[in-house]
Parts: sequence; structure tokens; C-alpha cells
Amino acid sequence: MDFDLNWILLGLPIAFGLGWLASRLDLRQVRQDSRRAPKAYFKGLNYLLNEQQDQAIDAFIEAVQNDPDTTELHFALGNLFRRRGEYNRAVRVHEHLLARGDLSRADRERAQHALALDFLKAGLLDRAEDALRRLEGTPFEAQARMALLAIYERSRDWPHASDIARRMQAAQQGDFGTRQAHYLCEQALTCTARGELEAAQTLLHKAVEAAPQAARARIELARLHQRMGDAGAAWHVLHELAEAAPAALPLAAALLVEVASASGQLDAAHALLVQRYQDMPALDLLDAIVALESAGTNGTQARNWYVRHLEHEPSLVAATRWLAGEELAQQQFHPQVQRALEHASRPLTRYRCAACGFEARQHFWQCPGCQSWDSYPARRVEEL
Repeated sequence: MDFDLNWILLGLPIAFGLGWLASRLDLRQVRQDSRRAPKAYFKGLNYLLNEQQDQAIDAFIEAVQNDPDTTELHFALGNLFRRRGEYNRAVRVHEHLLARGDLSRADRERAQHALALDFLKAGLLDRAEDALRRLEGTPFEAQARMALLAIYERSRDWPHASDIARRMQAAQQGDFGTRQAHYLCEQALTCTARGELEAAQTLLHKAVEAAPQAARARIELARLHQRMGDAGAAWHVLHELAEAAPAALPLAAALLVEVASASGQLDAAHALLVQRYQDMPALDLLDAIVALESAGTNGTQARNWYVRHLEHEPSLVAATRWLAGEELAQQQFHPQVQRALEHASRPLTRYRCAACGFEARQHFWQCPGCQSWDSYPARRVEEL
């Protein structure tokens, strides 16, 4: 059978035309897809700028569906879910990213960090800890360690917190000596509660070595010596405190009076308190001086210290305490006046966090409100 070449000549233009038509159809589809995805993406950005997060999420979901390979859209969507408190959806987005085999190393580390943030915000601390530990050796290492430190502090896992702080200091991510001392003090308090006094003493000595200028370790050590019946050692520690951290002495003024009475150092304690009071007047130092003088002399003369304080500082607290020991001419009104003054001065005797403003009747080394360390000054609200 003879083959007719005319059919070939006729088929070539037809095949060319069909190929051209197919390419045009594919190109049109690509153009439509490429136009659709950016349109949804920019729509989502517009909603974000207008703080319309619900509409922004819908727009980003549409963009992700049109272009499922775009990682940036997934990150934007996951961050939006986290900001709205939809942590389960944020976790699913970031876990989907991590499950992709074509993800670059940088994007994988970024997704791991985002997943850790999801768990942190959701309060899933055990899963957050595992996710954060996977960030060792990545550009997010420093942030991960800070987050781990916050987790261990929140859960009061002081040994692990101490380990993270050591690594951060070794990596020159800050000076954590004072915080290390706090961790050792916390462990010492646990040992003291269990009756393990010698172990607590060892930990407190390490805390003093870790932060020689910090006040807490010496105050806790003096209390421990007093509990162990060694008033002389307690006096020695408090004397060191007055030299190393004089601004913190008001926190230990009442303890100093007890230790001085037990160790026979009343005169030395009085001289020390008067000297520190002259350098930096404080209500707690004033009360300690009055307590020491009242124990050995006439109480009225001792309370004259409150009057001297009022000559330099207009203190309602000092006036109330002076008035409590005075005999007024109008005795029938004295109790009512005294109660009113005590009620008015009570808020002034609190301590206030310098970081968040949280007020408390007792001094805290770590603020219960914002969890900051050493944010409470050693002075009462009236003195700030």
C-alpha cells in the first residue's frame, strides 16, 4: 500500500495548531492562578491593616488553597491563628509545614520555632519544652533558651533553670550570676523546709559566691544560722551584708535586732543602724533603731527618733508610729484618731514592683505579677 505524503503535509499544520492552542490554554490557566493567589494575598494584607482578622484569615486560607506550596502564606496564616487564640489551628498549620519534604532548612527551623510559640501560648509547657529543645544550634537558639528559662522558673524546676542559665552565660547571652544565686536560694529554702539544714547552708554559700553583691543569699544565710542556733555567725553575715549591699539592709533590719539581742551585739548593731540611717534614711532602719533603744532606755526617748525623721521627711507612717506611744490631752479622741491614721498609712507600708507596679505587704525577690527578679526596691511605697 502506497503512503500518501499529502496526509503528512496536511497533518503538520493541524498538529502545530493544536499544540499552540494547548499552550495558550495552559498559559491562560497559569495566569489566572497567579493572579488569583496574589489577589487573595493582598486582600488578606488589607484586612490585617484594618484589624479585620476574621476576614484576613479567610483571605489567607483562599490563597493557601490556590497555592499550597507557598510557605510564607502558611506562616502568615499560622501567626494569625496564634494571635486570635486558635492554637490548635496554628499547630496544625506549622506541623503541616514541618511534614513537607521539600522545605528548606531555614524554613524548617522557622516552622519549629513557630510551633514552639504555639505550644507556649496554649500553655502546653511539656510540648513547648520539647519543641524548644529542638532549636539548639539554630538561629533561634537564644530565644529558645530564654523561653525554656521562663518555663523552668514557672514550674519551679530550679536545677534545669540553673543549667540553662549557665549555658546562656557561657554563650555570652547575658550575665546570669544574680539569677543563679536566686535559683540556689530557692533550692536552699526547699532543703530547709525538709530539715536538711547543712545542705541548705552549702547551697547558700554557693549563692553568695555566685553573686557577692546580691543581698538575698546573705539574708537567707543569716536566717538559717539563727535557726541553727548560731547567732554569732548570723551577726557576722548581716555585718557583711551591710558592707556589700547597704541599700538592702532595711530588708534585714528586724532580723538584725533579733540576732544582735541573741549574740550580745546590741551596741554594735545600734551603731551600725544609726550610721546606715544617716547615710540613707529608711523606715525599717528607723523602726529597728527605736526597737533597740526601747529595749534598754525609756520608750518615749526612743520614739523621739520618729520626730527627728519628720524634721527631714514628711512621713505619715512615722507620724502614726510616734502618735501610737504618745498620751494626748484629748484622750477620748485618741483611739479614733489613731485608727484613722493607721488605716491611711497602711497602704504606704507596702512594697511596689518597679516593673509592673504590683504592690504587696511583703517584699518579694521575684514579682508574683510579672515574674521579674529583683524588681522590688528595699523601700516602702511612701519612700519611693
